[in-house]
Amino acid sequence: MVDNDKQILKELKEIRTDIDYIKEHMIDTDMILTDDDVESIKEAEKDLKEGKTKRLV
Repeated sequence: MVDNDKQILKELKEIRTDIDYIKEHMIDTDMILTDDDVESIKEAEKDLKEGKTKRLV
């Protein structure tokens, strides 16, 4: 029983290490621009150049 518990703890530590690695290398999906986002930015830049809008900041 003790050996079984040790094995389980070892496996859990390995899983924790894997999870930590995955967390470090995950892409933040909020930082990815979709095609629609890119198109909206282009339209906004065009409107700005044409004087249809102004910068808020």
